[in-house]
Amino acid sequence: MSAAETDINSLPYADGDFFSFEQLLTSKERDRLAEVRCFLAREVKPIAVDCWNRGEFPMDLIPRLAELDLVSPVRRQGYSNLFAGIVHAEVTRADASIATFMGVHDGLFAGSIEALASQEQQDAWLPDIYSLRKIGAFGLTEPLGGSDVAGGTRTTARRDGDRWVLNGAKRWIGNATFCDWVVVYARDVADNQVKAFLVDTTLPGFSATKIENKISLRTVQNADITLDNVVVPDFFKLANANSFRDTNKVLKVTRLAVAWQAVGQQLAAFDVARRYAVERHQFGRPLAAFQLVQSQLVQILGNAVSSMGMMVRLAQLEDAGQAKDEQSALAKAFTTARMRESVAIGRSLLGGNGIVTDFEMAKIFADAEAIYSYEGTHEVNTLVAGRAITGVSAIV
Repeated sequence: MSAAETDINSLPYADGDFFSFEQLLTSKERDRLAEVRCFLAREVKPIAVDCWNRGEFPMDLIPRLAELDLVSPVRRQGYSNLFAGIVHAEVTRADASIATFMGVHDGLFAGSIEALASQEQQDAWLPDIYSLRKIGAFGLTEPLGGSDVAGGTRTTARRDGDRWVLNGAKRWIGNATFCDWVVVYARDVADNQVKAFLVDTTLPGFSATKIENKISLRTVQNADITLDNVVVPDFFKLANANSFRDTNKVLKVTRLAVAWQAVGQQLAAFDVARRYAVERHQFGRPLAAFQLVQSQLVQILGNAVSSMGMMVRLAQLEDAGQAKDEQSALAKAFTTARMRESVAIGRSLLGGNGIVTDFEMAKIFADAEAIYSYEGTHEVNTLVAGRAITGVSAIV
């Protein structure tokens, strides 16, 4: 970005919070949010596009993220779910790939330990997880199993005395090329139920191969995992993970995180599109002076605000312990659909410059496709909500 570009903070509604949702945060939370935004502007935004172009993860960022101390803000630090959600949106706004790294480590991996491990296991593992001394991944999706993995988990676990033997394969596992631990979900051959295991990635028989040629979240190191007679001590079987219903306790929360990512991605599109409309001149005046351009910007903003409004209410329900699975499903389906529309409008507004990462919108546009698909496809989440309002399942 050149020095001649407009400072986003000099524009009206610089934070994009058109309905002042952030006023619902406590003063302590607003101060912490400002600290996070400064970090993102200083440490993440300047490197995001270059890392994406190269498809490389900035490993030297991990110690600085550790210092920022963002892991488990609700359970460990006492912040509200609303604060956690807005922070996740802000990280996504800076870079969806870094947000996905945090979402995998914090939401899926640490969330599995928090929800499904015994107290003894949590005491042994969580300190290193919270401090990012140990990086984690989440192994659920399989090469032949995505939406149907609940009833079709092919990776197996066989009890052998005081240990378990794991065999199978996982796909699209974020962080897996460099992480220390992976929570692997596998079907117990004895009772056909899905169990969870903390797997050390240095164990014999474990391998992870980076998935190449992605057009989305290129900074994220997704991998294919192979488990070939990987032996795991019984202590590393998560004590409270004994069926896929237990797994759903984790997925319900992480769907909310992805919906917040959809909010952040829309705010990112709004930031770039608005700045471009103010700076770019055609026919002797800025693009922002044309009515259709203003209409496009307002549509992006409206999508973002409506998505954020839904998420604010859902965070309040989560804080009250009243959020339901179908509400998370509707939120994920709705916000990602609005996101897809918003980033497409943003890409169109930039014209030819919208297809090169130099102007950032191409990266935002491409990253949205992954957010739209993971943590339950739009179609499956729609049917979960549909089942809730009809009492009839149309999933299968």
